[in-house]
Amino acid sequence: MKKKMKLAVFGIVIMITVLGAAFFVQTVGNGKNPSGPIRVACVGDSITEGYEYPNDLGALLGVNYTVGNFGAGGTTVSLSAQTPYMNQTAFEEAKQFQPKIVIIMLGANDASPENEKYISNFVGDYLKLINAFQALSSKPQVWIVAPPPVFHNGTGLSTEFYDENVIPSIEQVAKEANLPVVDVYSAFASHSDYLWDGVHPSGEGSKLIAQEIFDALTSK
Repeated sequence: MKKKMKLAVFGIVIMITVLGAAFFVQTVGNGKNPSGPIRVACVGDSITEGYEYPNDLGALLGVNYTVGNFGAGGTTVSLSAQTPYMNQTAFEEAKQFQPKIVIIMLGANDASPENEKYISNFVGDYLKLINAFQALSSKPQVWIVAPPPVFHNGTGLSTEFYDENVIPSIEQVAKEANLPVVDVYSAFASHSDYLWDGVHPSGEGSKLIAQEIFDALTSK
């Protein structure tokens, strides 16, 4: 009798183990994340803070991701400028978020006339920003975004300086840090109408930014 009871208990244990393993395989196979949604931090200036691209990206990524908007308007990569991103509350909040993915889209404000003189420090300062995120305990993947073009100087930003100095510097940062670049800059080449003032995205522009980032993330 005791032997039969032991065999029955053993059979139940085996069944629970098999069902548990099946549930685990099904969960992974369905792309679900048992430990909670993957946290994505969108880091940037006003193109991030005041517009819908992080929300659009969240909609594309779905329920397995939580996308946080950590943009801070008017900020720069340059630490010598008046409003560096690394000096902002948004930067501290982004780190406290403990993201698994960090999307950095900065550089437009570094093309303003008062900030052009700091371009020689741009690469080094950008690498400091990247290192600060890579040092987090969450060990996030960092993605660099080449921001949309500056289509005219009406916003006070220099189109020529941006094209000839900032964008190449962003590419240099990616090369030195061995990180992928999401080329939003080129995606807007035939969509100047998606930037309502030549710099900031319309609704369609925000969707385009989100789609480019989504395609880059999911291609990996």
